[in-house]
Amino acid sequence: MATLLKKPLKLALIQLASGADKTANLSHVRTKVLEAAKAGASLIVLPECFNSPYGTQYFSKYAETLLPSPPTREQSPSYHTLSELAIEAKSYLVGGSIPELEPESKKYYNTSLVFSPTGALIGTHRKTHLFDIDIPGKITFKESEVLSPGNKITIINLPEYGKIGLAICYDVRFPELAMVAARKGAFLLVYPGAFNTTTGPMHWSLLGRARAVDNQVYVALCSPARDIKATYHAYGHSLVASPNADILGELDEKEDIVYADLNNETIETSRKGIPVYTQRRFDVYPDVSEGNVVIGE
Repeated sequence: MATLLKKPLKLALIQLASGADKTANLSHVRTKVLEAAKAGASLIVLPECFNSPYGTQYFSKYAETLLPSPPTREQSPSYHTLSELAIEAKSYLVGGSIPELEPESKKYYNTSLVFSPTGALIGTHRKTHLFDIDIPGKITFKESEVLSPGNKITIINLPEYGKIGLAICYDVRFPELAMVAARKGAFLLVYPGAFNTTTGPMHWSLLGRARAVDNQVYVALCSPARDIKATYHAYGHSLVASPNADILGELDEKEDIVYADLNNETIETSRKGIPVYTQRRFDVYPDVSEGNVVIGE
């Protein structure tokens, strides 16, 4: 059996609330990331839209230009904050997501940036599935009014540890992304996401645990904290699920950090006990990780 996670890893998910002041948001991010690093975390994850409020009315106002890379500090203060913070924290840093403006196409994306402990950009994911829903009497929301979808499955190599799969929020509802990343060797699936107080109680934990047990890998869901004064009320409840779908740690709706210790033995034990990896019937149904799959890093 292949070793997916080369050595034990301490993971931290930072659940924070972001207001209208981007500079203040980035300063708050720095404080919390350094707190997580001091606690020993070597992989630190921020929530979706950590540098701004979440909502279609905010995406264009808070959008930053990331291409050509690297952007200038004026084009993307969030990029430079994350890069410098990864160095300061001596940790891998998954920068939740920020609104991105692509200058040539004039399109907006919901984009996650991942930095190494040297401050190098090692991965980018543009949200692939846009959050367009309508639950009568509860919530109507259409990201596609402003955002365009990304078109890649994102798998990032952390040389000392192994591979992680990265997607954003609504992407978690689509098991194909998770399955491809897992079958390509990811030990962890990371989802910065801002489920709301309608969809969160319904499916947040269920989806995280389902993606974990589907693929027998760790899953991390990192939410913003809930701000009842904001126009969008995030569910919170950032959590880490084990390959057996056990909840290793979960927060409530307030600002906090959840930690989890990941190890390869847990993945191996899960796969030996219930060996779905050797029992799949690709003679009956196709392997979605084969064929025309576009992988982004």
